[in-house]
Amino acid sequence: MRNIVTLLLLSVFVFTSFNKASAQELRCNVQVVHSQVQGTNKQVFQTLQKAIYEFLNNRAWTNHVYGNEERIECNMLINIQEQSGDEFRGSIQVQSRRPVFNSSYNSPIFTYKDDNMRFQYVEFEPLEFSLNEHKSNLTSVLAYYAYIILGFDYDTFSPMGGGTYFQHAETIVTNAQNAPEKGWKAFESRKNRYWLAQNILSNEYEEVRQFMYQYHRQGLDKMSEEPAKGRAQVTQSLELLQKVYRKKPDPFLFFLQLITEAKTEEFINIYSEANPAEINRAYEILTEIDPANLEKYKKMKQAQ
Repeated sequence: MRNIVTLLLLSVFVFTSFNKASAQELRCNVQVVHSQVQGTNKQVFQTLQKAIYEFLNNRAWTNHVYGNEERIECNMLINIQEQSGDEFRGSIQVQSRRPVFNSSYNSPIFTYKDDNMRFQYVEFEPLEFSLNEHKSNLTSVLAYYAYIILGFDYDTFSPMGGGTYFQHAETIVTNAQNAPEKGWKAFESRKNRYWLAQNILSNEYEEVRQFMYQYHRQGLDKMSEEPAKGRAQVTQSLELLQKVYRKKPDPFLFFLQLITEAKTEEFINIYSEANPAEINRAYEILTEIDPANLEKYKKMKQAQ
């Protein structure tokens, strides 16, 4: 009897340990596209895709335990344009989304294409990463975007909740300052990994992060039960973006542009059943802070 009890307890322990180990934070769909690369070993791209998938999805990126249904849905598409031996060049496109409470809808959170994807990869070698040092450009880029995804997701559930993960992303940037690959340094471009991390953590743009919480948690999450109240919160959250824009009225403000690019169609859909006064207020704000999408926002006015 004692042996049976011992076996049962051991089974429970193993099952629980397996669940905790396997319930990581990300559910990331990974694609490695290589149609532009000719005359090479195609198997290496499949191996690379599998290695990246396991690196992102099997690693514990936080100290929190996630249920399988809580994992963050995201995509990473790596387009390899050139290969020379073990060196690869191309781009990486990153997307993440978040479920809206009491609905089947997933709200887009982060969408970005990074054209500075250059790395070395030896087939079957393990992908190593340390937050304390720059081990390889591939794992640093992957980890950087994993932390950016986590930071934005946490910001949508609690005010400024993603700070720790944005700081981790900034640490990766700092560690990569001596790396030969582009994307990590301030002087290279005003739109790269350095400036994204810097802008997110800047007090000057704090309202953008406040927007993430008010818009999603107090706005979208409430709309299934109280559409009018939820939409009112969304409108108030847009005023936070307007406040940031007026501090630095630049239609190409990197951080703000990323938010509006991900949300344009969603903004339009939210106001499809709003009253004229609310539509007009949202239209005024959106066309001011995102003039590039003026023609799209005109749909809001046409719906009145």
